[in-house]
Amino acid sequence: MRNEEQGDLAIARRVTLKPIEDIAEQLGVPAHALYRYGPHKAKLAASWAERLPEPRGKLILVTAISPTPAGEGKTTTTIGLGDALRRSGRKVAICLREPSVGPVFGAKGCATGGGYAQVGPMDEINLHFTGDLHAVGAANNLLAALIDNHIYWGNKLGIDPRRITWRRSMDLNDRALRNLVIGLGGPANGVPREDGFDITVASEIMAILCLAASLSDLEQRLARIIVAQTQDKRPVTAADLDAVGAMTALLKDALSPNLVQTLEGTPALVHGGPFANIAHGCNSVMATRTGLALADYVVTEAGFGADLGAEKFMDIKCRQAGLAPAATVLVATVRALKMHGGVPKANLATENVDAVRAGAVNLVRHIENLQKFGVPVAVAINRFVQDTPAELDAVAEICGDLGVNTHLCSHWAEGGAGAMSLAEDVARLADSGQGRFAPIYSAELPLEEKIRTIAKEIYRAEDVEIPAGVRARLKEIEARGFGHAPVCMAKTQYSFSTDPDARGAPTGFTLPVREVRLSAGAGFVVVLCGDIMTMPGLPRVPAAAGIGMSEAGQVVGLS
Repeated sequence: MRNEEQGDLAIARRVTLKPIEDIAEQLGVPAHALYRYGPHKAKLAASWAERLPEPRGKLILVTAISPTPAGEGKTTTTIGLGDALRRSGRKVAICLREPSVGPVFGAKGCATGGGYAQVGPMDEINLHFTGDLHAVGAANNLLAALIDNHIYWGNKLGIDPRRITWRRSMDLNDRALRNLVIGLGGPANGVPREDGFDITVASEIMAILCLAASLSDLEQRLARIIVAQTQDKRPVTAADLDAVGAMTALLKDALSPNLVQTLEGTPALVHGGPFANIAHGCNSVMATRTGLALADYVVTEAGFGADLGAEKFMDIKCRQAGLAPAATVLVATVRALKMHGGVPKANLATENVDAVRAGAVNLVRHIENLQKFGVPVAVAINRFVQDTPAELDAVAEICGDLGVNTHLCSHWAEGGAGAMSLAEDVARLADSGQGRFAPIYSAELPLEEKIRTIAKEIYRAEDVEIPAGVRARLKEIEARGFGHAPVCMAKTQYSFSTDPDARGAPTGFTLPVREVRLSAGAGFVVVLCGDIMTMPGLPRVPAAAGIGMSEAGQVVGLS
């Protein structure tokens, strides 16, 4: 047994959460649409959510500068902003992604906010929650099993084992499973072939769950999944394998949005969990549209920096779901700006205005990129006690030169009370009608030009390196009728480039495209750049080493 918990989990446990029925009542959710998972968690019936009126609320996106080990606090800011808007008398819903167990046990840790800006129950949300990720993994692996079973029983479809593209998944970080040979041990165990695992949140099924607008849409998207090619290179789909009905049955409950609450009692729809460096990084369309139908303001987030999560939110999620954000919030910390300016983590507590100004090039580029989508921007500085007035003034001056307001936020320590200035400015921007949202590229552009547009307009690459084989694959995807699809860029989250050590705002680099994958069910083309992996590994000392149970029978060690 381990010592009693300190930090975020201790703060969360000092708060008495309200019955989930009270949270549902804030949004006008009727009792018959609420499926309880204990006293503080529930699902909203998808069949009820599908029949809600068209969204009427204002959608506010929270994103961030390129992440550093110093931390930025994007989820914490999302929650603090939602609490602040509610404190001001507004009807609010927060929409977040579900945590993946892999990062919780790995290096990144939990994903429910921090301090007094958290959603709860913190431990339950971070560990299993309502089982959605397990359902996604089961559906993914059922499809994988049906592929190999079809080959074993005569391979009527003529699947070429060398051209099977569907991989297995699990919601843990395990580098040993990235590349495997399966089917060993003789004919009774199937046909030997290469295979591998992706983390569950990188599965196309997770993307489908998050982009589906209804149960019927989910089923149609599952049917379109391309899993392999035949000997003569014809695509083989999940529908060809008669897999769709069973997969839909596994996912039917997972499609229903999850309702929880912040420590201050603000409703939060926590649903879906794709990463933004290897997937599209946004919570579900079902949850977002539900929130917009029930609340006047919906605060949501997109994963990692704005070059990844926000770009995909705008170009993939909003495009497919017919959404238009009314305002964006860009989160930064003085500590992170100093790291982008070249200061080692050990020296971040020392005042260094020059480093703040040098690192602010990252902040400026993200602001400029967000403005390209036609959405007004506010900057939230997630304040630390070591931040000095001179450093904070430098950030405000730099943002002011771009016509963007900067707000000092202390929601980690004060909850919604620490983000009131931000809330009022964001509400003003959202209500102003200034937004003229448009994706960064047209659906009619060829796939290669979509890649180049993102690389040059968002990453500011000088050139894009696309090998002949990848270029041929793009042409093949277009020939199959998917040229209209958006592209989902997969690259390191730590830099605009594919070099994770190139902080700040690098220029003059070439973006190397390694591979492209068609996600026909999700409706986008994944573009893998540099050394990005779809199955993470664990660090030397994983977070799992510090997690356990207390003598009182409670989970401890989560952070």
